[in-house]
Amino acid sequence: MKQGKTKTAWQKTRKFFNDIHLWLGLASGIIVILICLSGTIYVFNTELKEMASPELYKVDAKGAKPIQIEALMARVKASTGGKVTSVKIPADPNKTYQFMVKMKDKDGEGKKEGGDRKKGAAELSGAPSKDKNKGGKGKEGPGEGKRPSAFAVNQYTGEVLGNVSETKTATGEFMKTMFSLHRWLLLDKIEKPLFGELENRKLGSYISGTATILFTLGVITGIVIWFPQKMKAWRQGLKVKWSGSWKRTNHDLHNSLGFYACIFLFLMGITGPQWSFPWYREALRKTLGTYQPEGFEPPADPVSKINAENAKSLSIAKYIDKAQEVLPYAGDYLVSLPKDSLSAIAITKNRTGFFAPSAGDKLLLDQYTAGVLKVDVFKDKPFNERVSGSIKALHLGDVYGMFTKIIYFFACLVATTLPVTGTLIWLNKLKKKRKPKKVNPVQAMQPAL
Repeated sequence: MKQGKTKTAWQKTRKFFNDIHLWLGLASGIIVILICLSGTIYVFNTELKEMASPELYKVDAKGAKPIQIEALMARVKASTGGKVTSVKIPADPNKTYQFMVKMKDKDGEGKKEGGDRKKGAAELSGAPSKDKNKGGKGKEGPGEGKRPSAFAVNQYTGEVLGNVSETKTATGEFMKTMFSLHRWLLLDKIEKPLFGELENRKLGSYISGTATILFTLGVITGIVIWFPQKMKAWRQGLKVKWSGSWKRTNHDLHNSLGFYACIFLFLMGITGPQWSFPWYREALRKTLGTYQPEGFEPPADPVSKINAENAKSLSIAKYIDKAQEVLPYAGDYLVSLPKDSLSAIAITKNRTGFFAPSAGDKLLLDQYTAGVLKVDVFKDKPFNERVSGSIKALHLGDVYGMFTKIIYFFACLVATTLPVTGTLIWLNKLKKKRKPKKVNPVQAMQPAL
C-alpha cells in the first residue's frame, strides 16, 4: 500500500495562505472590480477635465507680458462680486491664472473663514471633507458655507474666462460618476436610506472600505504564495506562457501581473480605507507617528509686523520674487492672501515636469516687508511626516507627477483583472477535483495488498 508524501512546513504554510487568499478574493471580488475600474479611469481626472474645457485652462502667450496681478484681482472682483482669497500662477505661460474667490451669500456677507479653513485642512490632510462633492453630507453647517470657487483668467487680456468649479461638461460629469462609484458605489445617488437610518453615502463608503481592506490582505497573502516551493524556479513567476493552454495563460497572468503590480496595489489598498473609517485613519496616523488628538492646537504661525513706516502691503510680484530667492527652481505658485492686517502671506510652490513630486514647499512672508517668517521644505521633513503628508498622493498615484500616474494606471488596470483571473483559477481547480480519475482496468483487477 502506497504512503502519501508528507507535506513540508512551507507547503502547509503556503496552502494556508492560499486558502485565505482565495476566500478574501471571493468575498470582495465584485466590489474590487468596480473600485479598481473606476480608479483606473480616475487616475487622469485632472488631465481629462482640462482637455474637455481647454478654454478655461489654456491661453496663447505669443510673447505677451502678463497684466499685474492686482489689476487682474480687481477685474475678478468686479466680475464676480466676491473676495479673492488666493491665486495660482502656473510656470507654463500658456496656462491660465486661477483665482479662488469667496462668493457672497444671499445676505450679501462673505462666507466665514473658519469653515473654509477647516475644509481646506481636511482636504490637504486626507481627512474626509464635508463638502458635497468630497464625501460629506453636503449640508452647510452654521458659519461654514461653501468652499471658494475657482475662476480662470487670461493673464494677458484680463478676461475672466469662467468659473472652473461650476463649469459642467460631459467629461466632468462622467468623472464625478467614476468618483462616486469609487468612493460610495453610486449609493450616494439614492436618496432614501437602504439600511435603517444610515446614510447611503456612508453605507457605500463602509462597503468600499471593507472591500479595500480585504483586497489589501489579499495582496499580502498573494505575495506570500507567489514564492515557489523551489526557489530556483522563481523566474517562472515572472513570465506568461502564451503558447500554453488558456488555463495556463490565465494562471500566469494572475501570478505574474499581480507580482509586478503588488507594491503599487499595496500602497493603494493601505491608504484607501482612511476615507471610509475614522478609526483606520487614526490608526494609520498613529503608526506613522503623526497622530494629533482631538482638540490639539498646533503652534501659531508667525505674523506680520506693522509699524508706521511700512503699513502698506507690497505687490504680489514682490512676494513672488522673494519666494524665487528662497526656492530657486521652476514651479507653479499658489499665493494665499492674508485674511487680516497681521496674517502672513502664504506661498506654496510645486515643481513641474514629468517626474515632479506632488508635495510642495511652503513659505510664510511678512506682508509689509516680504521678509521670510517661516520656510517649510518638504524634502527636509522627517520620513514619517513626508509619508503622512503624501497619503492622498500615494493613493491617487501622483506622487511623482505623470511618471507615477502612468504606473498607477497600469497597476490599477491589473487590479481590475485579478478577481476575474483568480476566480477562473478557482473554478478550474473545482472542475479538476470533481472530474473522476481514470482507472487502469488491469490494476483494478489486482487484489489490494
